Amino acid sequence: MSVSISDFGNHQNETIKQFSLKNENGVEVKITNYGATITSILVPNKKGDIENIACGFDTLNGYFDKVYLENSPYFGGTIGRYCSQIKNATFTLKGKQYQLAKNCGDNNLHGGTKGFDKRIWKGEKIKNGVKMSLYSKNLEEGFPGNVEVSVVFILSPNNELKIEYSATPDQDTPLALTNHTYFNLNAFSSTVENHKVKVNTIKRHEMDDSGAATGEITNIEGKADDVSSGKIIGDVHKALGDGFEHFYVFDNPKFKLQEVAEITSEESGRSLNVFSTEPCMLLYTGKYTSDAIKRENGEQYGKYRGFCCETHRYQNGPNIENSPKSITKAGEEFKSTTIFKFSW
Repeated sequence: MSVSISDFGNHQNETIKQFSLKNENGVEVKITNYGATITSILVPNKKGDIENIACGFDTLNGYFDKVYLENSPYFGGTIGRYCSQIKNATFTLKGKQYQLAKNCGDNNLHGGTKGFDKRIWKGEKIKNGVKMSLYSKNLEEGFPGNVEVSVVFILSPNNELKIEYSATPDQDTPLALTNHTYFNLNAFSSTVENHKVKVNTIKRHEMDDSGAATGEITNIEGKADDVSSGKIIGDVHKALGDGFEHFYVFDNPKFKLQEVAEITSEESGRSLNVFSTEPCMLLYTGKYTSDAIKRENGEQYGKYRGFCCETHRYQNGPNIENSPKSITKAGEEFKSTTIFKFSW
């Protein structure tokens, strides 16, 4: 195992760093301290060819490209304070209403206009990984409380990328952190529609017309979006007449680490197994991603060319009664772990 550091660009008069985690099997994960963002993941295929399977850029400038910013797909970023949508960009806590930025119609998305994915984190090398730290001030993006945040990325000899989130606020505040990596197990030689996906639940959030969760949980057993036994992504797209943007809900009252999803590609032989302590996971197949976005080397991104497995607390959780641990109390520690295990 090795961890190396290189310069990645400059932003706000600071040199941005990139940390490269590499194991003896050829798996290499690159993470920049701008947004605690995964920029690439190199994984062998069944022939032994080592290729990138994550959307991102090789320079910091890529994340400020006009087309990328206008489309705003959040490639690889650490999302917070509260990922996904909060309806009407408001929530009430202890009788006080808090107003957030309306950056997704009338809703708040992924922490607001300058969420954690657009902040410069402090990065430090640790054994087999990197620790990213951030201080989020009271009322930053409208959220109450000062929060000490850390995200630890560790790459194991068993090809597991473990992401451990920790955050401690000094006031009660909504917290839900996730990683927004888009994967393509065929290294972008095709869309992800020939991938097979299995998600270990038959429950998902019901959404309203604005895209926010209503609080109702629907049983989807036997329906097109029931992928609990495994289905080809393209077949589900065809049946739905649309891509995935599904918030699957797991029975996990004690927030124990459990396997939540498996995605495989027969073409490349690669598979991704997802383990998480979280009660919810967004399966998203990039239906809004612009086809105009490419890596500097020409690697083609766009609609259905990447899938996300975003593990987190309930979408719109601050507005849903009894949403599990959507509010972290003053002095308590928010903790969350997700593991992406790569095989080929």
